[in-house]
Amino acid sequence: MSSTFLYPNVTSLPGQSGVQPNERGARGPQPTAGEFDEVFKKTIGPETTKPDLEQVKSPLKFSAHASQRLQDRKIAIDPATMNRVNEAIDKAASKGVEDTLVLTSNAALIVNVPNRTVITAMDRNQLTGNVFTNIDGAVIV
Repeated sequence: MSSTFLYPNVTSLPGQSGVQPNERGARGPQPTAGEFDEVFKKTIGPETTKPDLEQVKSPLKFSAHASQRLQDRKIAIDPATMNRVNEAIDKAASKGVEDTLVLTSNAALIVNVPNRTVITAMDRNQLTGNVFTNIDGAVIV
């Protein structure tokens, strides 16, 4: 004998599975993988091309710290330089580098390669005498 009570915001009570014995299997037979593949191919077409991994790159991100440094030091990075920085990060990634120093014509960027995130930035004219730590590679663009 079970009593029916309404409990607000409760989908099931402890000890209950939420499925009554007579509801199990009421949905009928499930489609097989072959049937799914057929429907999928009919819906999107038989030939689907896999995306080229070179075209599916994560965009370059700037940490809050790096954005602030770029603004404070009045460092501008044009689209051509951004493309070269992205290529530098790809080269560093192909060599297994985790954190790299990327030297551009007007800036020095420390980049976390796996996350594609610029961590900090310095003006290239102020680099004399600076020591860069916690990097395992450098790329000059």
